[in-house]
Amino acid sequence: MTLDRTDRAILNRMQDDLPLVSNLYGAIAQELGISESELLSRLTRLREDRVITRFGPFFDAAAMGGAFCLCAMAVPSEDFETVLTKVNAHPEVAHNYERTHRLNMWFVLATETANGIGNTAEAIQRETGIEVLQFPKLQEFFIGFRVAA
Repeated sequence: MTLDRTDRAILNRMQDDLPLVSNLYGAIAQELGISESELLSRLTRLREDRVITRFGPFFDAAAMGGAFCLCAMAVPSEDFETVLTKVNAHPEVAHNYERTHRLNMWFVLATETANGIGNTAEAIQRETGIEVLQFPKLQEFFIGFRVAA
């Protein structure tokens, strides 16, 4: 897929400093000089073409009294899809990635309480029969990651 100038402008604009307004897409479209329907159509196409995989906020669970934890599992390749479905069925799973490593499933748990991390990890272990390794955050770094389109 080839990105045109408008696609690139949309991708660059949507990465940070979004206005807190009731009609976000209308405001962004106006900034970019396109209609709201064109913006939404292009975002839909970019998602369908997997140029982007998600669009949404990142919440600081710890600042709201909750917790985050990076987790990993060593899932037999023949069971990967089944385990993936079970893990992703938990609303506490923020995102899940397959890696080419013995620990081939990595995901983040975000829970309302610190105890929720252990409870959810234990539930996943019971459901899958596979140990969930937990790597809690020891220190936070803000890297301001942006990708120029």
